[in-house]
Amino acid sequence: MSQTVSDCSPLTDGTAMAVARGVLRLFQRHDVFGVVEAPLPNGRRADIMAIDLSGHLVIVEIKCSRADLLGDAKWPDYFDYCDRYFWAVPAGFDLTPFDGEALWPTRTGLIVADQYDAEILRPAPTEPLPAARRKAETLRFARRAARRLTALSDPDYAAEIGF
Repeated sequence: MSQTVSDCSPLTDGTAMAVARGVLRLFQRHDVFGVVEAPLPNGRRADIMAIDLSGHLVIVEIKCSRADLLGDAKWPDYFDYCDRYFWAVPAGFDLTPFDGEALWPTRTGLIVADQYDAEILRPAPTEPLPAARRKAETLRFARRAARRLTALSDPDYAAEIGF
C-alpha cells in the first residue's frame, strides 16, 4: 500500500498546529492518544484522530477562523468514523457560531486550545460506531501510528513515503 504525504505530515498552519498540540496535551492527561491529519476512507482528512482507553475513536476538527468554520460543509462526513466529534478553536475565537443549531451542538463537543493546553467547553456525546466499523478504523489507526513511528526511526523509509 503506498503512503501519501497527507498520511504522514503534520498540520502546516502555525495556529492550527498550536491548537492541535494543546488538544493532544489535554487528551494525554485523560489517557486519550491521537495523531494529526488522519486520512479517512471517504477521502476526508481528520485534523486529529484519537483513541481512548475504551477503544472509542475521537475526531477533532480544528477551525482557526470564522470564515473557515462557516464555509466548511464537509464536517458531517466525519461522523461515520468516530464515536465522539469535537470542534477545536484557538483561545480568543468568537464562539457565537457554536451557540446555534447549524453546528449540531447536540452531536459535537467544543475545545478551546493554545499551544500549551486546552479546555473542553462542551463535552462531545458518545454515538457508538457499529462494531465492524470500529474494528476497521481502529486497525487503520494503529497501522497509521506504526507507519509514523517507523518513519521517525528509519530515515530511508521516511524519505520513501515522503515524511
